Amino acid sequence: MTRDSILFSIIIPSSGRRPQALRQAVQSVERAGRFAGLETKQLEILIGFDGIKGRRPKSAYPLQCFNLPSDKNQGNGIRRTLVRVARGDKLIFLDDDNVLKPYALRSFLRYFDTELIVGRIDMQLALKQPYLPIMDDCPIFRNGNVDLLNLCVSRRLVLDRCGGWQADDGVKAVWKNINLWQQQAHSVTSIEEIVGVYDAGRSLDRRALSPRQMALLDGLIEKHGAQPLVKGNSIAMLGAH
Repeated sequence: MTRDSILFSIIIPSSGRRPQALRQAVQSVERAGRFAGLETKQLEILIGFDGIKGRRPKSAYPLQCFNLPSDKNQGNGIRRTLVRVARGDKLIFLDDDNVLKPYALRSFLRYFDTELIVGRIDMQLALKQPYLPIMDDCPIFRNGNVDLLNLCVSRRLVLDRCGGWQADDGVKAVWKNINLWQQQAHSVTSIEEIVGVYDAGRSLDRRALSPRQMALLDGLIEKHGAQPLVKGNSIAMLGAH
């Protein structure tokens, strides 16, 4: 680790339909970078737009945007491309509607020699379970218990030993890659710090909810005895939360 080396590459796949959420995600990276005392050259942000010329957010840290061919595969093709472009020692995967906590990068720096670091994430906007991973007697690495947002992973582990991002159909690819990394990692550690917030930007762009987010909000409204104004568009009733 040197002052001139890129320590972190932040990989963000985006449909381009959530510019406000994307801006918030990038701002969260900036705050985390400043909180960790990272110099400009020590952090890079890579955004891949899925078949669209997206709006480039401003950033104090180096930021590259890639207008990639339409993939429509839950960001898997974008992650595969950006992993190959990344130059940082560590990779962090941040969806455009999630955010990093201000002390996330500083927490990861304390375990920088570890190939796979698992932090905790706030899931209260998406699940009844408030945090992931669930710490119980079962293995941490099990499907649904660890999300990409939990992780800080060595680029060499992902690219060299695991052959890059293993794109597959839909959300199954995420678990496939996480499982492969934990099997191949020479060192793994879990930390208590909350490093991210899931779905933090879900209501910033009213017409750009994912199908999962639509179903979640519809369910919340129906639970309270109301009906969405438009099925699958509950945000019109809830407003910005």
